Amino acid sequence: MEKQYHIDFDDSHGALYALLPGDPGRVEKIASFLDNPRFFHQNREYTTWLGEISGKTVMVISTGMGGPSTAIAVEELFKTGVRNFIRIGTCGGMALPVIGGDVVIATGSIRMEGTTKEYVPIEFPAVANLDITNALVEAAKKLGQKWHAGVVQCKDSFYGQHSPEKMPAGYELMNKWEAWIKAGTLASEMESSTLYIVSQILGARAGCVLNVVWNQEREKAGMSNPHCHDTENAIKTAVEAIRILIERE
Repeated sequence: MEKQYHIDFDDSHGALYALLPGDPGRVEKIASFLDNPRFFHQNREYTTWLGEISGKTVMVISTGMGGPSTAIAVEELFKTGVRNFIRIGTCGGMALPVIGGDVVIATGSIRMEGTTKEYVPIEFPAVANLDITNALVEAAKKLGQKWHAGVVQCKDSFYGQHSPEKMPAGYELMNKWEAWIKAGTLASEMESSTLYIVSQILGARAGCVLNVVWNQEREKAGMSNPHCHDTENAIKTAVEAIRILIERE
């Protein structure tokens, strides 16, 4: 087949599973948790390494930040044969029990981004694949992680979340933020709903595991609020989940 326009490679990689960080700078670190890690390709925001888990080829490829570049990655990777996607990302906690350094497994995502509206009407939910989600939960338990599973918010604007009062639409942003918290939303990030909707439409499987960096709601409440930028627990959870899936299938 011809090389895909944005990721700039074809189906010769042979990977059915892909781990998707947003940041190109995290790809090599994630690949180091695989057997036989090796650089594969780089184009635009898409840095790609390959490795193995239980003898099967697994890809690690960055998606960049936000929905549009994530959708492009999933579309083109699917064309090259990838059928299983796990996002490894970071998030900010929203529910008070969610603390920096915890792991959040996103079972569903609030579609506060614009990309998926060009795929399917907003009433259609963005939900994770059950097999992958169950494998992530099993992996987190096996590894002794402090984990949470539930709904996250997916947004387009980082500063719309952190400085809503500066935005002309701030009244709407702040009202919805309070609604998400009252509904029990665990955390906020920027790619999960796009991953879930595009995968659903293509017929692929997708899940998402996130490292909690901090929790602004705990900060507001005067509670302890540790910061954690190390994604190792989320990485280990995703890798173990793929191992579980491979060994079962």
